[in-house]
Amino acid sequence: MSTKIYHNPRCSKSRQTLQLLKDNGVEPEIIEYLKTPPSEAELKAVLKALDMSPRDLMRKGEAEYKENNLADKALSDNELIATMLKHPKLIERPIVISQDAAAQNNKYALGRPPESVLEII
Repeated sequence: MSTKIYHNPRCSKSRQTLQLLKDNGVEPEIIEYLKTPPSEAELKAVLKALDMSPRDLMRKGEAEYKENNLADKALSDNELIATMLKHPKLIERPIVISQDAAAQNNKYALGRPPESVLEII
């Protein structure tokens, strides 16, 4: 089994989640998503697995949220996803993916609170 974390080292919740994984014997692949954003397919897989809409996974307090008028309910999911990919800072963090290649089964968790990732490791 392998584990990935979409991580922002400047975020306290992301740091806490990473430490919690390590404290539980998990050495995840760390993806600093501001430097290496997920692809559109990866982001859609995350949304589907977490059963969230793009708006649910957005950081609404970021300047980019207001600057891009993302509170507009008329925007489609595809438009929101495109904006999240263009401005990855808008993606809520951390996202942890536990991958079991043998079972072809991935489990996803949003580390808010950090302890929520314990359910998938």
